[in-house]
Parts: sequence; C-alpha cells; structure tokens
Amino acid sequence: MAEKIEMPKLSDTMEEGVIASWNVKEGDKVESGDVIAEVETDKATMEVEVFDAGTILKIMVEEGDAVPLGGTMAIIGEEGEDISDLLGDSEDSSGDSKDSEDEKKKSDSKEDEDDDTDEKKKDSKDSFDPILEGVDGKKKEKKKESSSDDGRVKASPLAKKMAEDKGIELSAVDGSGPEGRIIKRDIENYKPSKKKETGVEVPSFEDAESEDVKISQMRKTIARRLSESKFTNPHFYETIDVDMEAAIEARAKLNEVSEVKISFNDIVVKACAAALRRNPSINSSWLDDVIRKHGDVNVAVAVAIDEGLMTPVLRHADKKNLRQISVETKELAGLARDRKLQPEQMEGSTFTISNLGMFGIEEFTAIINPPNACILAVGAIRDVPVVKNGEVVPGKRMKMTLSSDHRVVDGAKAAAFLNTLQQMLENPLAMML
Repeated sequence: MAEKIEMPKLSDTMEEGVIASWNVKEGDKVESGDVIAEVETDKATMEVEVFDAGTILKIMVEEGDAVPLGGTMAIIGEEGEDISDLLGDSEDSSGDSKDSEDEKKKSDSKEDEDDDTDEKKKDSKDSFDPILEGVDGKKKEKKKESSSDDGRVKASPLAKKMAEDKGIELSAVDGSGPEGRIIKRDIENYKPSKKKETGVEVPSFEDAESEDVKISQMRKTIARRLSESKFTNPHFYETIDVDMEAAIEARAKLNEVSEVKISFNDIVVKACAAALRRNPSINSSWLDDVIRKHGDVNVAVAVAIDEGLMTPVLRHADKKNLRQISVETKELAGLARDRKLQPEQMEGSTFTISNLGMFGIEEFTAIINPPNACILAVGAIRDVPVVKNGEVVPGKRMKMTLSSDHRVVDGAKAAAFLNTLQQMLENPLAMML
C-alpha cells in the first residue's frame, strides 16, 4: 500500500528541513534503510532513510525546497499503484500555499502598478501648468525653464525625493517637463558633469551590483536563537588578563613527549572544565521556574564554518586528560566543518568556549549560547611589557571575557570563576589535581 515519506524531526530544535540532494529518482526501487535524500537542518546536513521497501512513485519536492516537519517529501509504494488520493492530499496542502503566494505576488504587482500610475498621474498633474492669456481664452504655456522668478527650482515631488536620495543638486538638472519642470525621468537619466568648474576631471564610477544570498536553515536558527539570547538574557561581562608564560612552557614540554599535539585551546578547555567543577553556579541553566546546576561538565567549543558557527559538545570534559580533550576536540571540529555532526554531538552543553585568538583578536565579547548561563571569549596571546620585581620585562598575556546571564550568575560568582581559571592557566599543574 502506497504511503507518504514525511519530513522527520532530525534535531531537537528543527522546524523544517531543506532538501540538499535526492539520492533516488521516481521509479527507483529501494530497500528498508536505504538513504533516499540528504536534508539540511538547522544544525547539520542529515541523511534520510526509508523504513519500508518499495518503489519511489512520486517525488513531491525539488532540491533546495524547504519542507516543514511532517510535510510530504515523496510517495513510496508498489510499482504501478494508484496514488491519486495521496497525491491529491499532498497537492492540496502545497497548492494552498502556492495559491497564497501567487495571490500575494499578484497583489504586490498590482500595488506596484498602482503606485506607478499614481506617480505618473501626479507628475502629469504637477507638471502641466498652463495659464490663460487674453480675452479670447486661448491657452499658452509659460516659457520652458527650470527656475521660477524667485529662483526656486521647479520639480515634481517624486523628482525632489529621488534627487535627495541620490544626492543630486536639482539646480544641475535640466527639466524636460512643461515649463522646464524637473520630473522623474530627468533624475533617472541625469549624468553629472565629469569636470568641475575648476577644470579638474572628476571620475565617474559604475554602481556595483549587489547580491542577495539565500539564508540557510542554519543561519536562520543562529539568528533566531542568538537574538532570543541577547534580548532575553540580561548579559553582563567581566574580563581578566592572564599570564600565559607557564602555560606556554608546559605546552612545549608536553608536545615534546606527546604523540598528539596539544593546542592552547585544549589547555583552555581543560582549565575551564576544572574551574567549572569548582564553581558549579557557572555550570548552570535558567529553566524559568528553577536554576539547574548540572551534574556533568559538558563544554561546547565554537567552530566556524561558512554558514556560521557550530558548537559540538565535549562531554565529561572535567574527567578527561589533555590528550583525550585534544583528540576529541579535533575530531568534533572536523565533523563540524564537513557538516557531519550528529544531533547528539551538538546537544547537552553546560558551558561554551569561543576562541578567536588564532585570528589575532585580542579581546571580544560573545553572546551566550542557550541554555548555558555563560560563555567564555578567548583572545590571542600577546607580547606585552610587564613589571616583575620592580623591573619592566617582556611578558605573554591573554585576555578572556566571561559573558554571564545575570538571572543565574552574580558578578562575584563570575569573578570567582575567572580567578580560578586564571590560577589554573598560570599554574598548569593545578588543573591536574
């Protein structure tokens, strides 16, 4: 019996999916578990499998189309089976949307035409200004000129508005309307003189063409979630400057003996995990009627990709050594860049780290990643002069800024976390305890 293949829920925040590619075409036979399509969700590109064997009788949407949760992607059944009932249901639901869009386009088009007509009528009415002269009642037009006797430039309201928007001096425009009145087409056709009165040539430049980029599902979700976070969560920020000389020395020694190269970000993750265990109020979430202090320390690490940021989660980070953190973080970052992360690899974070140090950014503030209460923004390690034992000597410093949700965390608790984190980084052995 024929049945619909509907858009499944592939992540906890998914509202619709975009068909990235079809792996089948109409008439293809498939077995249970076969991957028929790849779908772009708000978090990753996921594979969609069929549950039952059969023949793909109808593909209802094209690549690039967005399908809401539960919406029909295709129809599967036995070869030659009548699907008119299913097809009718699907087309009715999609047809209503299409009709609505068509009506809107027609309505918009009509409004544009009406506006055009109104402007033309307005130009025509404003520009035609005949006067009666003589007792015979014959109409004569005034002499064609753009300026009136009092020196004011004659122009239609539309032309004035267009000139203002384009930065054009009306006095420099020749009017083509009755009596030299400046109208819409004069502004549209106006070309500035290439030379000023001084005789110096002024170059003219062609306007570059702008590009409208279609918004991906991921970008839509990032926009929605971070807007909600920024305007719902009362953010406050605290910055600390850390002496990184001991961490630099420790990393160099570790990399001499470790088969896995440890990065500064790995050290920051390890230090954060240890500091979170000692400061549980930072490892918390606001849940409207309760504040949840999480039992696990799950650190999300922001990874930049073309479409935006992904935040894969390093689970039980406080229980892992530097080698494990380094291996797992690199693996998750690779999956994120390839858009191959699974939903469970992006869920359950209790704290987030965003590191822009590799780009030379010294200091920045980050927007909290819901449902976390805090996010740490990590800057670059800088060469700076520092005072030690009364002398100015070269030093290595790194700024870190903690963004906190004031509903969950108070300033003193945020400061205590940063102080613990500073101690861990300035004395790396402390994070091993």
